[in-house]
Amino acid sequence: MRASPAFTPVSVEELLAIQSFRHGERVVEAGRAVIEESRASPQLFTLYSGWAFRFKTLSDGRRQILSFLLPGDFIGVQDEFADGQTHGVEAATVVTLCVFPRDKLWPLFNSQPRLGYDITWLAAREEKMVDDNLVTAGRRNATERVAMLLMHLYRRARRAGLERDGWVEFPFNQQHIADAIGLSLVHTNKTLRRLQQLGLHEFDNGWLRILDPKALEALGDYFERPLRPTPLI
Repeated sequence: MRASPAFTPVSVEELLAIQSFRHGERVVEAGRAVIEESRASPQLFTLYSGWAFRFKTLSDGRRQILSFLLPGDFIGVQDEFADGQTHGVEAATVVTLCVFPRDKLWPLFNSQPRLGYDITWLAAREEKMVDDNLVTAGRRNATERVAMLLMHLYRRARRAGLERDGWVEFPFNQQHIADAIGLSLVHTNKTLRRLQQLGLHEFDNGWLRILDPKALEALGDYFERPLRPTPLI
């Protein structure tokens, strides 16, 4: 992963510090919890491979997906700055994670301030994506919501190296999409079919291809700058 241009380089000293912070690997099967929503996690994670998502659930079972997680994303730091558990994390595919003990986070900040800044930057980027989702849920109509989400995830998946001949891995069903953009399942289904009839995208057995990205960006009012390299912890 460090050879990918998607990530910023680190010095030898910083790499050794990350390795000393690291505490093994963990594999989680699709549909299983990486972080339990109702239980404080003693660990932080970097996602090595696969897809996951952060979510919150209401008492009646309704779920809001807060963000989707891709290789390189740092998981769990939000709870460090909040009272109580802020979210759960579920694996959408089989995922491999790098494990870090939460109680070593402050010593890392103290001894490696640049890595501490990188972790803060990653948390701020996650907050920015949640801000974008709030704009989507509050102001975009159904078609704009779906178009924006498809383009957003497609761009991130390409940058993470999940593209194959124009297709990106997309292990999400219509319920995941509905839970992310705040629509009913029926409304999500109708909107996806309408977009597909326009010839803007297509799905095939867990893969997504964007056929007309400029049109989909315009439809979703989603004009983002090129994705910049991100820190990799």
